[in-house]
Amino acid sequence: MHMGIYVNPGNGGFKRIAGPDYVDKTMLIDLMNARIGTARSLVCISRPRRFGKSYAAKMLSAYYDCSCDSHSLFDDKKIAGCVSYSEHLNRYNVINLDITGFISEAKTNQRPLIDVPKMIINAIREELSLLDPTVSADRTLNDEMIRCVEKPDGKPFVFIIDEWDALIREAKNEPETQAAYLNLLRGWFKNNSFTPKAVAAAYMTGILPIKKDGSQSAISDFDEFSMIKPLEFGGYVGFTEDEVHVLCEKEHVDFQMMKKWYDGYSFKGVGSVYNPNSVMKALRNEDFDSYWTETSAAEGLLEFISKDYNGMTRTIAELVGGVDVPVSTTGFANDLTTFRDKDDVLTLMIHLGYLAYDSVTKTVRIPNEEIKLEFAKAVKQVSHQATLERLRESEQLFLDTINGNEEAVAAQIEKIHREETSPLHYTREDSLRSVIKLAYYTYRDQYVQFEELASGEGYADVAYIPRHDSDAPALIIELKWKQNTEGAIEQILRKKYPDVIKRFGTRILLVDISYEKNAPDKSKKHTCKIVEYAAT
Repeated sequence: MHMGIYVNPGNGGFKRIAGPDYVDKTMLIDLMNARIGTARSLVCISRPRRFGKSYAAKMLSAYYDCSCDSHSLFDDKKIAGCVSYSEHLNRYNVINLDITGFISEAKTNQRPLIDVPKMIINAIREELSLLDPTVSADRTLNDEMIRCVEKPDGKPFVFIIDEWDALIREAKNEPETQAAYLNLLRGWFKNNSFTPKAVAAAYMTGILPIKKDGSQSAISDFDEFSMIKPLEFGGYVGFTEDEVHVLCEKEHVDFQMMKKWYDGYSFKGVGSVYNPNSVMKALRNEDFDSYWTETSAAEGLLEFISKDYNGMTRTIAELVGGVDVPVSTTGFANDLTTFRDKDDVLTLMIHLGYLAYDSVTKTVRIPNEEIKLEFAKAVKQVSHQATLERLRESEQLFLDTINGNEEAVAAQIEKIHREETSPLHYTREDSLRSVIKLAYYTYRDQYVQFEELASGEGYADVAYIPRHDSDAPALIIELKWKQNTEGAIEQILRKKYPDVIKRFGTRILLVDISYEKNAPDKSKKHTCKIVEYAAT
């Protein structure tokens, strides 16, 4: 049986990644097997870059491809225990397309992007002709595929399209190119025009969900599973907590630090989800850092947080400060150009992985330490005057805190408290914690931020632990009302808040900011006390 590049490429791609470090995601195959030959056979999964899209595509291709025998790759995997395993293993013609490859080829040969749909058709037709020498340019590709299936030994096709939306993103200002490409996909899959006969299933992956024509999906027959609503495919977007726990135990790596750096996404029925690329690099490099390297200028965070929509600057300040921000995800056009308001920008950032979405509270937040670093870098390049002023104030606040300038610290916290908190929520505990995070805006230069850090017999409001290459002191910061400062410091010591930090071998400053909730003059004046913790 012929093995090609796009038609029946074999199982070599999966064989290269299915080594000892492979995290078994083969139960995804069982989900797809249940859909084969049904009205639900067309699946589109959108997830951020570096979240294992290509690994899944290689796995599915190796499993379904009839040109090879993949028993040795799957017999020891989870899928082998499923009833559907043998029924579908190596039983289909596979058309496996990575759209980024066609875009690169077009650019290399100085061809316009509008040629890409024709390049795809020609590449498939050429390889089909090796399966069936009677393939003709006079017939449509759909007709040729149907003819292949109708042969005595013919097998239905499974489409696997990786980075399906790459052309939509790359040709973001070329509507004719987008239309030509969507028409190609529509011709293959619209209304199941020939799906029952020739196409057993299709699995597409991308960063963005399927682009909308008006309010409807441009390819309406696909079931879509996104970062906003992954449903039963949620366990196959990134690594689950259990999977990361096993990896950390195997490599003797601090699981809590791994969680702090790369957790933050959460799906119903799945729980915490981690960026797999970053987890594996942290394990291999034995170093927690940001591995969120840019793969496309179009996906640059700076471009999106610089959008001048009403309330955008304040929203970014809240996100960087660690505040959960409400968002409406309905109506987003699923492209990089059609933005109506800041909600559309935030929705795009969910799909790109820059923000984590809570489907219960309908809010977004920066998911983890890795992405916080990316925000910190991007924010420093934003030209918003208000953002730059907040950065300057925050940097000064850190200096004042470390140098024990209590009056200056109290004055700045009071300023942020007045500006950022509505009178209704002024004394709520979550609002007080948000004030601290908003005020200490630039901590990512030297610190890792922890909220409610379990310390001794209680929880610190917010703690800033210095990075391994920083000589800054650790900070434990409390913001309280109706308490004098000495009482709060005593509480910090009594509850042994600093105990958990002592193992870092650094100086520890205890910072308490208090204000009188019911002051007669309604001034809500803040006071501050900073003491250095002395271990006993």
